[in-house]
Amino acid sequence: MKNFLIALLLGVTMISTAQEKVLLRLNYEKGQKYMIDMKMDQDVGAGFMTNNMHIQMKYTITEVSDDTFESSSRITKMVMDMNQAGISVSYDSTKKDEELDETGKMMSSKMKPMLSATIITKGDNLGNVIETKVEPSNVEGADNFTKQAGSIVYPKEAVGVGDTWTATKSEGGMDFVFNYKVASISSKNVFIDISGEVSGIATGDINGSMNIERDSGMALESKISMTMKIQGQDATTNMIANLTKEQHIKQHSK
Repeated sequence: MKNFLIALLLGVTMISTAQEKVLLRLNYEKGQKYMIDMKMDQDVGAGFMTNNMHIQMKYTITEVSDDTFESSSRITKMVMDMNQAGISVSYDSTKKDEELDETGKMMSSKMKPMLSATIITKGDNLGNVIETKVEPSNVEGADNFTKQAGSIVYPKEAVGVGDTWTATKSEGGMDFVFNYKVASISSKNVFIDISGEVSGIATGDINGSMNIERDSGMALESKISMTMKIQGQDATTNMIANLTKEQHIKQHSK
């Protein structure tokens, strides 16, 4: 009888967990600071062109009002190693110009405006971006990094394990369809499986996963892989983005 009651209790618990619904929303606090750490590896033409990047960004919530928010972000570190047809370029923003080779110095002069730029974003609590601007306004491309750092648009309704939704976006002549599926839910996190397709000037598949903090709605970790064909050449892009609250960083640094 005791074993039967335990089995019955476990069964009820499993059923209630499976039926649990979560309303995914970005619940920001004004003044909260985050650090985004993003690594991206690209390979085009089976090694003909490779690009490995490591970027860190500081992300601050500057305003919260009803279901909208405003944020300010800056790139604090950028490391890249590129190779195209045997020509290599390496750049590390943490190094002084005299520590860089000639190609690195050329890259440094191009990247300095981007590293000093501030990206200001207004969005809603579903994750839709309403407006993005860069200060100073003549710095091009800086806002692309905020677009790639694990962004997701949430459905209006609550979701449970097995539920799915779709989001689309267009960028650089390519159309992206992202399919999200709730893989599991814990007391603190929601785990998402990602699949999808790329069309336009490139065609291919999207796969990945995401770990979302339930309370804040923030994507703590995002992993995306894209396998595509561009002008007849195979291309792969792998990206991992991790987000950490500033106070957590401070605690680990003690």
